[in-house]
Amino acid sequence: MSTQLVAPSILAADFSKLGRDIEMINSSNADYIHCDIMDGVFVPNISFGIPVVEKVAEVAKKPLDVHLMITNPDHFIVPFRKAGASILTVHYETCPHLHRTVSSIKNEGMKASVCLNPHTPVHLLDDIIHDLDMVLIMSVNPGFGGQTFIKNTYQKIRELKELIMVKNPKCLIEVDGGVNFETGRNLYEAGADVLVSGSFIFKTDDPITTINKFKTL
Repeated sequence: MSTQLVAPSILAADFSKLGRDIEMINSSNADYIHCDIMDGVFVPNISFGIPVVEKVAEVAKKPLDVHLMITNPDHFIVPFRKAGASILTVHYETCPHLHRTVSSIKNEGMKASVCLNPHTPVHLLDDIIHDLDMVLIMSVNPGFGGQTFIKNTYQKIRELKELIMVKNPKCLIEVDGGVNFETGRNLYEAGADVLVSGSFIFKTDDPITTINKFKTL
């Protein structure tokens, strides 16, 4: 059985009351606070950057799980560490020198995670998996919240789990996109450890209860 961790994505929070929403996550059983950083180049959307992450870190009592959906992520490893990131995720698709990037993240004292887009096969991580703390599988095309879950994700997770069990059993599997109670349960069963959920959590009447339920699927 996989670890059942949950990382609410503040991309779906009310940014006019962001402090309130961070305090809500603090009081829940969430394990991480997921921060989606988009540059409008690698993905077709712009979200928020370092100043917002700094403010979130001032209030957060959970580790910040920062997902860089940006080109040239190497330029921002140190700034996001200084902003308060505990886990830093970069995309396989944006890192021509991935081993160097992962080493730089770890040298800054953060956990290193690599993300795969829906079209990127798991086997491409074969030579780097032993250096990773986590792999993030996108179950939608990155850029916008509230998209439909891509069902091939389950098979992808099972393949990744096999690779991890052989080469790095401590590496976690995180999934982001279209995560609700139904897909979440299936993802845990397939081998996922961490579920990222934004719209599904923040649009419910009682987000704390929703977060806590993810822990017991």
